[in-house]
Amino acid sequence: MHKILVLWAVSLLLLLSSCDPARVYEQNVTLPDGNWQIDNAPVFEFEIQDTTKAYDVYFNVRYNLEYDYYNLYLRHQLVGSDSTELSSKLHEILLMDAKTGKPIGKGSSDTFDLQALALDNIKFGKAGKYSLKLTQYMRRDPLPHIMAVGIRVAESKAE
Repeated sequence: MHKILVLWAVSLLLLLSSCDPARVYEQNVTLPDGNWQIDNAPVFEFEIQDTTKAYDVYFNVRYNLEYDYYNLYLRHQLVGSDSTELSSKLHEILLMDAKTGKPIGKGSSDTFDLQALALDNIKFGKAGKYSLKLTQYMRRDPLPHIMAVGIRVAESKAE
């Protein structure tokens, strides 16, 4: 019975992941105890094979409604396979409407997921592996109620 359940779960996962042909990569990292330490800077490694296409990079954030701020500052560092830094930027992601306090993203109860476009319509000059590092840039360490962060790389719709 256990083997059938595992097989069913794997089949469902494959079916769901095949529903998005634009996605090249997506990975999320759960943060210990829902606290994002400044020195916990997840690195996401992905591979680009087609250099003729443009890509969009999104940041994924899972947060709890107990989060004390309406925004989240984070910095990305994108590095090529030859260890050359291709881009680095500080981003402000709005998690809640500043006026109403209403959470932005999808969720229910007290947990919400937000996917924010961070880099749009970018071209990668060489096929190969790339890495993107995310660091939280709020003035609080650890930053509570951020439960997970991640990235998504997808073929750009702007083409």
